[in-house]
Amino acid sequence: MAKKNILVIDDEPSIVELLSFNLKKEGYDVLKAYDAEEALKIVEDNDVDMFIVDIMLPGMDGFELVRNLRSTEKHRHTPVIFLSAKSEEFDKVLGLELGADDYITKPFSVREALARIRAIFRRIQQSVQAKEERPKKITARDLEIDTEKYEVRVRGKLVNLTPLEFELLRFLAENEGKVFSRDVLLDKLWGYDYYGDTRTVDVHIRRLRTKIEEDPSNPKYIITVRGKGYKFRDPGKED
Repeated sequence: MAKKNILVIDDEPSIVELLSFNLKKEGYDVLKAYDAEEALKIVEDNDVDMFIVDIMLPGMDGFELVRNLRSTEKHRHTPVIFLSAKSEEFDKVLGLELGADDYITKPFSVREALARIRAIFRRIQQSVQAKEERPKKITARDLEIDTEKYEVRVRGKLVNLTPLEFELLRFLAENEGKVFSRDVLLDKLWGYDYYGDTRTVDVHIRRLRTKIEEDPSNPKYIITVRGKGYKFRDPGKED
């Protein structure tokens, strides 16, 4: 398997060197940038398999950089981990809503950071390996999930989902009617102990509802089971 190429973007050289040293020890190739403009130039000439992005960059901040990357076809689905000294709930939620796969707060444990990176790559690999075993399409009334093309359409209109949003929807739809707790969803989709941050699941569920539900406040597809978790329902079977 080819080495994964990770671009680390942080204006603190000590953080960049710490991550770079340990990532290389783990067998990854590492690119380095100290601001968003430098990162965008590197992306033009290199393939990148993951971005680790500090939020508080000089000039263009990390949020804007990720918006820029996500607007391109090449990096629409490339995994992103936000790295920041900020720990406020708002920043975490905003990062996740931009399609980030994870959020690590400084100061951080290198061991924890490496575990999260490995988990993201493992989830992607497992998704690719399981692709042939899945139904090619899942249809529920006005919703169509194409598991080969990684596309979702509602009433025939293409809906733009982040990789994690797609995997969450696909997993729930493939297990229609089954209730999954937030902890189980974290384990199944994020692939490791998320340190109890079940808020991550709620953010992705809310985002999914805004994209696929006609009325997100009264969802028909993704149902909350109070005290238990979430399940997928096909409203077409109730018509």
